[in-house]
Amino acid sequence: MTPNPHAAAVPLVEIRRGPFLESLHHGHAVICDAGGEITEAWGDPEAVILPRSSIKMIQALPLLSSGAGDDLDSRRLALVCASHDGAAIHTDLARAWLESLGMGEDDLRCGPQWPDDRPAQAELIKADARPCQVHNNCSGKHCGFLMLNKHLGGGPEYVLPDHPVQRAVLAAYEEVTGETSPGYGIDGCSAPNFAASLQGIARAMAWFASAHQRSDSQSRAAARLVSAMHEHPELVAGETRACTELMRAMDGVAIKTGADGVYTAILPRQGLGIALKIADGATRASEAMMAQLLIRLGVLDPAHPAALRRVNHVIKSRRGIEAGVIQTVEGV
Repeated sequence: MTPNPHAAAVPLVEIRRGPFLESLHHGHAVICDAGGEITEAWGDPEAVILPRSSIKMIQALPLLSSGAGDDLDSRRLALVCASHDGAAIHTDLARAWLESLGMGEDDLRCGPQWPDDRPAQAELIKADARPCQVHNNCSGKHCGFLMLNKHLGGGPEYVLPDHPVQRAVLAAYEEVTGETSPGYGIDGCSAPNFAASLQGIARAMAWFASAHQRSDSQSRAAARLVSAMHEHPELVAGETRACTELMRAMDGVAIKTGADGVYTAILPRQGLGIALKIADGATRASEAMMAQLLIRLGVLDPAHPAALRRVNHVIKSRRGIEAGVIQTVEGV
C-alpha cells in the first residue's frame, strides 16, 4: 500500500477558461469487477485514503447482518447511508427513528451542524434557534449506530474506536475491502473512519454490486442498502446535490460522496465498483470525475442535465457569457 494519496496522483480534471488551462486537479480512480480485480485505474490503486462518508453503506452492514435492523423500512436504510442536507424530510425521519428507540437527540454523538438545506436554515434563523445534532448530515448513520448499540448492549459512547459498535464496523470493513486497515482518523461526525487502499474500497463497492446474487446474511444486508439508496436518492443527499441528481438519472446505480474529494459507486447490473480520490479534496473535481466514469461505463447519459452540471460543464459569466469548461482530461 502507498500511504501517501498524493504520491503518484495523475491529472484527472481540468478547468479551462478561454484558451488557458486555469486549474488542474490530480487524483486516483479505480474500477473493480465482482471478483475484486481491477478493470481500469488511473493513478495509484494502492494509495491509502480515508474514505470519509463514501462508505456509509459499509458502516451500516453490522446493523442489518446482526439482525438489529431487520424491521427497518427502505427510507431509514437510505438515511443510514446518507450525508443529508438537514432538510425536514431528513430531520423528521431521524427524530422519528430516535423516538422509536426510546431515545432523543442527546443520545447522538455526531455533534450539531447547520443544515445545508436553505428552507431549514431559514426556519432556524427566523426562530432565532441553533441547529442540533439531528441536523448533522450524519445523523441517520448515528441513528443506525444507536440501534446497533442497543442490540449489542454497549455503553453510550458508541463512537469510541474500541466500542463494540465500531469493532463491528471495522470487522465488516476489513471483510469487504479484503484488507487489514492500517489505522483510522476521526471523521467530522466524531466516529472513527478506517483507512484502506483505493483498490480495497473499489473491491468493496464491487462486492456490494454483486450482493444480490448471494444469499448469506452480509450480502442480503448489502443488497437491501443498495436498493434503498437508489429507491430514495432524496434521502441520501438532497435536492440539487450530485448524489441525488445522478442516481435519479440512472437505473439501479448507487453512488456516495465523501468529504475531501472521495466518491464511490455501485453498479449492480455491471457487477462493478468504483472508488476515486481527488488529491486536493475538491468536490467539483470528484463530481466531474465520477460523472465521467459513469458515462464511460454506459450507465449515465452524457446529455442528461444532471451529468452536464458536473462534467463538460460550461462556465458562464454573471451575464451568461460562455467563459470556460470543467472537464476530465483526455483519456478518462
